[in-house]
Amino acid sequence: MTVEPFLLEILVCPQCRAKLTEAGSAEQPELVCAGDGCGLVYPVRDGIPVLLVDEARRPA
Repeated sequence: MTVEPFLLEILVCPQCRAKLTEAGSAEQPELVCAGDGCGLVYPVRDGIPVLLVDEARRPA
């Protein structure tokens, strides 16, 4: 399950306000911050993006 395209157009990273892009696999979808210094990765659970900085992880 992926995030709806219209939703991706309006969602931004809560940390730095940069655009988010889809990543991850079909089993574990994620949204990645496209900001230069941020790069946080947010989980998507049951088709709902969890945009909490405390729930995000730093990319490996």
